Amino acid sequence: MQTVRQIAQEIVAREGGFVDDPDDPGGATKYGVTIHTMRRLGLDLTGDGMVSVQDVRALTREQAVEIFLEHYFERPRIGALPAALQASVFDMYVNAGANAVKILQRLLRSMGFDMAVDGVIGPRTISATAKAAVPDAMALRDAYGVARRNYYFRIADRRPASRKFARTRMGGKGGWIKRAEEFLSPRYHLSAAEFQRRIAAWV
Repeated sequence: MQTVRQIAQEIVAREGGFVDDPDDPGGATKYGVTIHTMRRLGLDLTGDGMVSVQDVRALTREQAVEIFLEHYFERPRIGALPAALQASVFDMYVNAGANAVKILQRLLRSMGFDMAVDGVIGPRTISATAKAAVPDAMALRDAYGVARRNYYFRIADRRPASRKFARTRMGGKGGWIKRAEEFLSPRYHLSAAEFQRRIAAWV
């Protein structure tokens, strides 16, 4: 079984190097760490008294892994969730912050559990997730993965500028969709035809 550090290292590898895409609300990003996160944490790596794009460029892989472990796994209490869910929720937390937990909470509500959708992993979320994982934690992981994929689709439905993250220039699955499906059993991956039907309304 993977360690949490290994999961974090895979997230860093998946996120890639420095990018500053004007269509990405996260702004300048490196290894998945945004300039907004670095400003919130006060990470002035260049020592010039301010956190700028140059600090994002200066971030190392090792620093990114440590940020993810502390601020995107330990503090949100992802380790309190069933082991089968942790990698996907952790990866999504890096990608979408507290929305990763809200996706889980909405899924649990749809399963009949009474809880707030507040993006916080508290006692009620921990208890409900543990119950929902019995007897098949992988089924819950897959349900979360589908909900996560649908979250990305809905963003792209509403925001045309974000569609390039869900669909490649050639019309195939984009990074968001592939990322969600990395945490899904193969039988739940969309076929090329199913993907095209889902995005048929996009220009």
